[in-house]
Amino acid sequence: MINIKTPEEIEKMKISGKLLAGVFKELLKEVGPGIKTGELDRLAFKLIKKMKAKPAFLNFKGYPKTICTSVNEQVVHGIPGNYKLSAGDLLSIDAGVSWNGYFSDMAVTVGIGKQPEENRKLMKVTKEALKKGIEKMVPGNKLYDISAAIQRHVEENGFSVVRDLAGHGIGLSLHEEPQIPNYGEPATGPVLQKGMVFAIEPMVNMKGYGIRTLNDKWTVVTMDGQPSCHFEHTVAIMENGPEILTKA
Repeated sequence: MINIKTPEEIEKMKISGKLLAGVFKELLKEVGPGIKTGELDRLAFKLIKKMKAKPAFLNFKGYPKTICTSVNEQVVHGIPGNYKLSAGDLLSIDAGVSWNGYFSDMAVTVGIGKQPEENRKLMKVTKEALKKGIEKMVPGNKLYDISAAIQRHVEENGFSVVRDLAGHGIGLSLHEEPQIPNYGEPATGPVLQKGMVFAIEPMVNMKGYGIRTLNDKWTVVTMDGQPSCHFEHTVAIMENGPEILTKA
């Protein structure tokens, strides 16, 4: 069942989303060659606590850190640690917060230093795919209109969407129904309604969509070792269409 949020609940989720966007704004100022992913994690923890919120990922199903830092061929769920970023790396940061019990979830991919053209295109297309998916979050549309819009834009540009991971509902829990894959048939699935809130998150691979999980049980990487990209926003369906709750 897809939970419908009241206007009052969406207002609380807006606060959660705004706090998370603020964390990203400060975190991204520190991203650059030489910084360790573990340092970014510690900073994120301090920022979230300063904002009187809680890290949504920390201890979620046993996850050991505040944020996920996925580098290059790592798709999602990379665990921050001693990895030192260097020019040419692609870094995806995924984070969530809980404020007064209301969750928000967001991800951004950034290039460290000068990037090859194919990496720049990968980031651009993934960000555009997120936008196109969000644009389908209109009352009366079907759920997989979102999925199909993302898939179409990604594949038209020569990349592939990860098929074994998906976006999700969000609200009083970090993960709620429904699952929102990044591929699918348009005009299928449940009817979208005002008050639904989703975390839309295209995960896009440079080449094939195959993935595998490393021995740490968390870090997901591309099967072919090619780079991957990840953008995510928490979005509410309003009467006149979508509203991004994690927009800075």
